[in-house]
Amino acid sequence: MSVNDELASIQRSLDDLLRSVGRLEQQIGKGGLELRRLRSDANHLRESLALLRETAPGLAQSRRPDLVSMSDTPYDNTLWTDSDDEGLGARDRHAP
Repeated sequence: MSVNDELASIQRSLDDLLRSVGRLEQQIGKGGLELRRLRSDANHLRESLALLRETAPGLAQSRRPDLVSMSDTPYDNTLWTDSDDEGLGARDRHAP
């Protein structure tokens, strides 16, 4: 499996864990120290996975968009012969 597949699998497992902890809290209540600790540990795992996704090798390159180089040469003036100047209107007409 690729790194991305492994991280996605961990995310699914973590989501299942958090849902199970939520159901357990509904049945038992949120007051117990053990359950609060379990919720805290699950949240720390989620944060750690998010950090890992940001720094995982091979993933940083796939998230960056490809750069497009723009030429510094001026555009051909014939492209603009029949265009209106934005905000100024057409050259051969007057404003009302």
